[in-house]
Amino acid sequence: MRYIPILSFLLVALQVQCQDETNYGKLTYVSTLPELLRENSGMETIENSDLTYIINDSKGASSVFGVRASTGKIVQEIDIKNYGNRDWEDLTSRGNDLFIGDFGNNGNLRKNLVIYWISNVDEMDKEKVSAFAKAIPFTLEDQKKFPPKKKDRNYDIEAFFVKGDHLYLFTRNRSSDFDGTTNCYKLPIAEGAQVAKKIGSFKTCDDSSDCQVTSADYDPKSGKMVLLTYDKVFLFSDFEEDDFFNGKSDKIKLDYASQKESVYFKNAKTLIIGEESRKGAGGNIYSLKID
Repeated sequence: MRYIPILSFLLVALQVQCQDETNYGKLTYVSTLPELLRENSGMETIENSDLTYIINDSKGASSVFGVRASTGKIVQEIDIKNYGNRDWEDLTSRGNDLFIGDFGNNGNLRKNLVIYWISNVDEMDKEKVSAFAKAIPFTLEDQKKFPPKKKDRNYDIEAFFVKGDHLYLFTRNRSSDFDGTTNCYKLPIAEGAQVAKKIGSFKTCDDSSDCQVTSADYDPKSGKMVLLTYDKVFLFSDFEEDDFFNGKSDKIKLDYASQKESVYFKNAKTLIIGEESRKGAGGNIYSLKID
């Protein structure tokens, strides 16, 4: 029995050594998430909390997990009692409210797109708690066919954020004639059925394996906005109101490709980026310094 603690220590030391030896490009390793969060598809913070909130991808638990980002340890689980996880794809916040994007739509054929709204998260008990969410079902104003022709399939959404009293949604381009275009839609924060209005578009790059948008965030303090792909971030600044794509834009190549699905601003100069785990690899949280 005396050898068990020693063995455990050696295994942890070996894991840390392997992580230190991995080349993460411009990213800095922060922690590894537990198996329960291997399909991390969205991360966010709220006011009055030091936790990072994380959701899983499609068919995962209908729960939001509060995590210590520095260690990857789960310290809270918020179980959404009145809605399931059809295809949760991103997470954003306003004050102490969280918004869950159940709008994954790989085949561009869903007609039941919805955003779930959880209020006063900072007042909830730690460990495991139950919550009831409000719903914002919505449609995209310009989608008329379900699915459209393969060359027109740009209605999958995997990224959004809050700015003011609106949600801004960004498409993950699935078209057969892929050119990197992501479309931006604007949606009011209000219960009940809404129509998302298309307000702009942006071409990331033309490699379909690395130029599809998987997450987004906005920092109200710095006025910066970011879009994430598997090996790049696109940083936007100096724009007016919600004309995001007509300001300054910078492409940052991360030099480490993996299934990155979530991003948020820690502060004006630091992004936190998360990835899914595949076959025991990945599933990490990273930080990225930005100008």
